[in-house]
Amino acid sequence: MSSAAPPKGASPKTRRARHAKSSGRGARTARPAGLWRDAWHDLRRRPLFTVSAVLIAVVLVMAAVPSLFTSVDPYDAAGCVLGDARQGPSAAHWFGTDNQGCDTYARTVYGARNSVLVGLGTTVLTALAGGLLGLVAGFRGGWLDAVLSRVTEVFFAIPSVLGALLILSIFRTGTVWTVTLALAVLAWPMTFRIMRASVITARGQDYVVAARGLGASAGRLMFRHILPNAIAPLIVVSTINLGVFIAAEAGLSFLGLGVQSPDITWGLMIADARARFHEAAGPLLFPAALLSVTVLAFIMLGDAVRDALDPKLR
Repeated sequence: MSSAAPPKGASPKTRRARHAKSSGRGARTARPAGLWRDAWHDLRRRPLFTVSAVLIAVVLVMAAVPSLFTSVDPYDAAGCVLGDARQGPSAAHWFGTDNQGCDTYARTVYGARNSVLVGLGTTVLTALAGGLLGLVAGFRGGWLDAVLSRVTEVFFAIPSVLGALLILSIFRTGTVWTVTLALAVLAWPMTFRIMRASVITARGQDYVVAARGLGASAGRLMFRHILPNAIAPLIVVSTINLGVFIAAEAGLSFLGLGVQSPDITWGLMIADARARFHEAAGPLLFPAALLSVTVLAFIMLGDAVRDALDPKLR
């Protein structure tokens, strides 16, 4: 049965409330759909995203507050007993000890900070430099686009290891920041090309043409209309690259070109432990395992974000 009509003497407020209730407008209005909201809704249902996000969260907490995971300070020389060198896992030393008698578990936990800092720093620098230049080149076109494209081709022609060797030899010291800068100098052309291609696709869309016709300035067109709709591929690649840069730092440290002692990174631990691997495998296997899990987690997260942001893959 239909609801009874409001009495004639009812107030306008009462009439509007009863009309809204009968028509269903009193219910909460659904939020408008959008790319990012739909992507987040899709991500929450993906086990791949959940697993990778949990692993990355643990690693980030470990890097930010290592004292939550161990009470041993590996930077304190008093905690290293040479007579306990190359011991196997035990109740006192979960991952055993390294060549200097230091606790491998504590060094693995504290090594996460520098490794993650290199990955995050390089990712931010490459995303800002390559993304901004790609945005300008893709939007402007012409001679500016041609010059920047030729410059990126020069960087692509430089072998990564040789380029890192050259840059780090200039600084003559291996720290977190010099390694970050060396990797960023070599990696920004990749983000430039991805952002440029995305901007070229977006600048011909109807909403950009309409905004241009209404008199929008170049800055407003780039940062208000094009950038929000062209940045998705850059986010996906940056997420995957973060894991790649962590692995690259480990490779440079393994070759003796990356972060140097007394700093601790997973790559440096692997390099120090390789000579005595047959006597004590723990100092090499445990940081290598955590390095592999971290890199895999970022790659998995990037794949999940890519699938969520691409409507064709849903």
